Amino acid sequence: MTLLEHLKLLRSSEGQEVLTALRDLAPTAAIEIAIATRLRKSFPSELVTAAMSMHDLRVRARAKFARADEMWFTRDGLEQATSESIAAHRASRFAGLSKVADLCCGIGGDLLALAGQASQAQLLAVDRDPLHLAIAALNADMLGVRGRITFVEADVRDADIHGLPGIFIDPARRSDRGRMSLGQSEPPLEWCLELDQPGRVVGIKCAPGLDHLRVPDGWEFEAIALGTDLKEAVLWSPAAARASASATVIEGDAIHRLQPCPGDPVTVRAPVAGETLLDPNPAVTRAGLVEDLARTIGAGKIDDQIGFLVASSPVVTPFGRSLRIVDSLPWNEKHLRTRLRDLDAGAIDIRRRGLAGDVDAITRRLRGKGGQPFTIAMTRVANQPWALICRPA
Repeated sequence: MTLLEHLKLLRSSEGQEVLTALRDLAPTAAIEIAIATRLRKSFPSELVTAAMSMHDLRVRARAKFARADEMWFTRDGLEQATSESIAAHRASRFAGLSKVADLCCGIGGDLLALAGQASQAQLLAVDRDPLHLAIAALNADMLGVRGRITFVEADVRDADIHGLPGIFIDPARRSDRGRMSLGQSEPPLEWCLELDQPGRVVGIKCAPGLDHLRVPDGWEFEAIALGTDLKEAVLWSPAAARASASATVIEGDAIHRLQPCPGDPVTVRAPVAGETLLDPNPAVTRAGLVEDLARTIGAGKIDDQIGFLVASSPVVTPFGRSLRIVDSLPWNEKHLRTRLRDLDAGAIDIRRRGLAGDVDAITRRLRGKGGQPFTIAMTRVANQPWALICRPA
């Protein structure tokens, strides 16, 4: 039986009955077999197996979607889907447009966000996978927005997108052989960039590690993190761009945005005890905005090539983790162990930037028997191996 047939089976009255039973029973790994055995006494084995798989996906999807228990998924589709908060943030740039296309729409995560943000728009959803397209339509049904969406099964390169004022595309970065190399996608980035037309809002989802040299002049590179977890990047066409680069940090309902802050070169100096060490959010680092962050908070750099920042006073910012420097000394494990013992150190968390070394092995060697936890920045200061012993600010 194909996956499309499994989907049809799950949507039947019997399928809905089994899915409801699984949601009510909330099976765990310890009792999963017992529940499946019990259900197979009343329902076909193939239906129970398909329902167990869908229920498992719905449970996993709760981390990404508020209404996951009512949605439909495939394993690949869920893995590739963007979380609701990021999708809604991206979709806000399409608000007010009359027509928007979601190319390579997958299971419809971004499509649903577009339907919410561009609330008056007619939407075009294109995907060459009939199963994912069918699931996207069912998920649109769940939100009551299917009437505004045209679903087209096709290669996006063959879709009629003439005259559309808005296009979002999430090109595939996986193939039948697994994940593609960094910077590769299907369709290729170069084809996606050609979607740009005067006045057209184009958003291209890409890997955060994309080489900035591949971003054309006039486009924006936006790195997006959920809390401290860097998730993805988006390229915005000139009609949508707000800066050459930006870092977005989403914390619950709060969205924090950092843009370039031109100014004088940032001072490079050695940190001292009592000062604040700032470890920038990975979105800031990936967007190339470390010096811009330093200017906005009045901080300096500890080295021209290192992302750590140092400030003479406490710093509170959503764009980095602040640590209070307890001691600052050249990197020497023997001396460092002695100093940590004097500080009654116990658990050790090492943040490594700019120095080679096995962090796990070094952590084991430095971990003490005391009661005080410390963070150690294993880094370089003025191009010299250095250790910064820190506590939470």
